[in-house]
Amino acid sequence: MSTYSESDLKRFCENVLIKVGMNQENASVAADSLVKANLEGVDSHGISRLPIYVKRFNDHRINVNPDIKMTEQTPSVLLVDGGNGLGHVVSYHAILKGGEMAKQSGMTAIAIKNSNHFGTASYFCQLACEQNLACIGFTNSPPGIAPWGGKNAFFGTNPIAFGFPTGNDQPVIIDLSTSIAARGKIILAAKQGNPIPDGWAIDEDGLPTNDAEAALRGSVLPLGGAKGSALALAVEILTGILSGAAFGPHVKNIYDDAETESANVGHFFILLDIEKFMHLSTFFTSLENLLTEMKQVPKAPGTDEIRYPGERRKRDREQRQVEGIELSSSVEMELTSIGDDYKVPFPEPLSVEKI
Repeated sequence: MSTYSESDLKRFCENVLIKVGMNQENASVAADSLVKANLEGVDSHGISRLPIYVKRFNDHRINVNPDIKMTEQTPSVLLVDGGNGLGHVVSYHAILKGGEMAKQSGMTAIAIKNSNHFGTASYFCQLACEQNLACIGFTNSPPGIAPWGGKNAFFGTNPIAFGFPTGNDQPVIIDLSTSIAARGKIILAAKQGNPIPDGWAIDEDGLPTNDAEAALRGSVLPLGGAKGSALALAVEILTGILSGAAFGPHVKNIYDDAETESANVGHFFILLDIEKFMHLSTFFTSLENLLTEMKQVPKAPGTDEIRYPGERRKRDREQRQVEGIELSSSVEMELTSIGDDYKVPFPEPLSVEKI
């Protein structure tokens, strides 16, 4: 395990993507999204994903610079064809356009098809919050969850995210998978040769497993049992059916080397212009009062602090900006190999003196 600076990793990631053929703006967006995930402690969706993205650019399963088509169906409905681009890039441009529309109409629903994995949903919620917009985001993904009572993966892990601006640099960000754990965490555990906790997954025979590889061949368990399975279905309808993207088992897995078709992942965002509902100052004050009163609730034994969603991310980000981002040796090796292929030197780890 070694530790690296945010700026060095972002520069490395951006330069590799440019060498692959991505334009400067899109490379900057993708690198920012990936490294920010590491900064906020979501390493499963961070720079460890770069090698698979590069591989899929090279075999033309993902378009490096997609032709993104946006259609304003009504003043509050935006339909997006992502041109089989990287989900980070497609969603970034969709949020910017949808934000402009929401500032006019008060609310915009964005349905995106023909996209790919977009990293963390929280990244796009944060982007909306910077514009003083509230955001609800959804995405589907390759099969990862068995429907309640089944043993074969059918739904994606289908995360749901919310973002609410607070008037400062710590918005309320809620980002959760409809599975008991994000599949990316299991992918990372398999890559590092680590076991997974009890209750996360079942194997191909429907039996509980701690083996990450067996879990990837089997199914992640839904959050809250039947309730999580129902939420995964709702996300599938919004992102797969309503957007015109693939749904359920028809969403292709970019980790499957035998697959040749594009993933056709679907995303769905709802943006709300708070100023169309009330004065921003009123919203910020009321939200601050809500959070303050919530944090003042008497704490259960063993609890030091009641935190609202987004606080841990901010603290992890601030800590890692100072101390650096830790990468496992397996991730380091993969990234170094990618850097060698494209003549982009992988950065030196931070020394104790730098930290």
